[in-house]
Amino acid sequence: MDTKFSVALHILTMISESKEVLSSQSLATSVGTNASYIRKVIALLKNADLLTSRQGKSGYELSKTAKEISLLEIYYATQEVNTISLFQIHQHANRECIVGKHIEKAMFPIFSDAERLLENQLSKQTLDDVIHNLYQEVGQNRI
Repeated sequence: MDTKFSVALHILTMISESKEVLSSQSLATSVGTNASYIRKVIALLKNADLLTSRQGKSGYELSKTAKEISLLEIYYATQEVNTISLFQIHQHANRECIVGKHIEKAMFPIFSDAERLLENQLSKQTLDDVIHNLYQEVGQNRI
């Protein structure tokens, strides 16, 4: 898995909590990457209707409140998928081998259960939970 999901959480948190208009460069500085990568992640978030920007104005806004944006929505947007698929099963097992012939079906229920649990957890958590955790980490109440 790549880092787009965590970068998106960083970006969305900053946009949600900043009183200033944030450019892709200022977001990149905070994330520790370059502005072009930030713009790619922002494009994914905009395509998923999680962020908006206005023609002729700089900066971005959340399309809905932080409490209304689930982490699962952000995951789907950044990974460009409709389901979680963390574990890939190798494709060229030897079908003449007893293990090679059956290993895929042996692993599948374990992998799919783990993916379903993650999907369920992410659907219950919101961007607001991340923001709340951030303020707890900083040791201050929300503004």
